[in-house]
Amino acid sequence: MRCPFCYAEETRVIDSRLADEGDAVRRRRECLACQERFTTFEHAELRLPQIIKSDGRREPFSESKLRGGLQRALEKRPVDAGQIDAIIAFVRRSLLASGEREIPSREIGEWIMEQLRRLDKVAYVRFASVYRSFQDLNAFREEVERLEGESSSAGGDKA
Repeated sequence: MRCPFCYAEETRVIDSRLADEGDAVRRRRECLACQERFTTFEHAELRLPQIIKSDGRREPFSESKLRGGLQRALEKRPVDAGQIDAIIAFVRRSLLASGEREIPSREIGEWIMEQLRRLDKVAYVRFASVYRSFQDLNAFREEVERLEGESSSAGGDKA
């Protein structure tokens, strides 16, 4: 690893630890020429499948787009950033585990809605209203009634 300070090519690893919940290795390094210390992170380079949009376009998976959609759905809800990160990590793991080169955005949307349904019912309805393109109040009402039916049969889970 080249030193970012003096650009010497000889550095040594002082310490290594797992980072990002075991998805990366954090290495503390020291330059043998200038003795400056710096940190590097090592991640496995894995290819996520292309996302097939509803209009047939294909695009790379965008964690920032997913995070933005989740944040809009969870706006002013009692959910912390760690829970959003957990949903994103779940989606990434699911994409990698699929083994596919391409995956429909519809499938990813279903994964997200299932996670939101468990986490926060209001956020779930918000996300579903955009994802499923609710056209009128009846569509909202039907989804809320379906959720209420699930909650009452599951023992009164509250949102």
